[in-house]
Amino acid sequence: MFNLILFGPPGSGKGTQSEKLVEKYDLVHLSTGNLLRQEIKDKTPLGIEAKSFIDKGQLVPDEVVIGMVDSYFDLHKGAKGFLFDGFPRTVAQAKALDNLLELKKTEIGKVLIRGKTSGRSDDMDEKVQRNRQDVYKKETLPVAAYYTKAKKVASINGMGNVEDIFERLSAIIDKKMK
Repeated sequence: MFNLILFGPPGSGKGTQSEKLVEKYDLVHLSTGNLLRQEIKDKTPLGIEAKSFIDKGQLVPDEVVIGMVDSYFDLHKGAKGFLFDGFPRTVAQAKALDNLLELKKTEIGKVLIRGKTSGRSDDMDEKVQRNRQDVYKKETLPVAAYYTKAKKVASINGMGNVEDIFERLSAIIDKKMK
């Protein structure tokens, strides 16, 4: 099983590249935001627990999110691998994910980090963009450092068109999968 995390600052085109990577490598796209919404909609025990935190204006605790990821893994036992989107966002989540993956007898194969904004409409709002960048620097960059220590990070030149960037990402993945 090959598991991949794609990191990049807000607006760097992660969504576009994620779609292409999921298709090429037959990975299961795991978005914790989508997962959370589905669990709440389905009124699962974890969804009910998560909703109780959200209704109080609190963040959903990491252990609840990890529980959802665990359940999602169980639903996709035959998967060739997963592409993590929006997760992990903190070092605590990264450690919890690594522990879960170890129990599942797998690991993160590669963490790809890319740059350059995509020109999304909310990129034009300076205040929104500044806040997103601040959150990224405070929360996500430490996660990248955590995976760098484990020698799982590859930095990607984010300049160029979508296809050029996709080729760079694919070259790193292909090398790791051999």
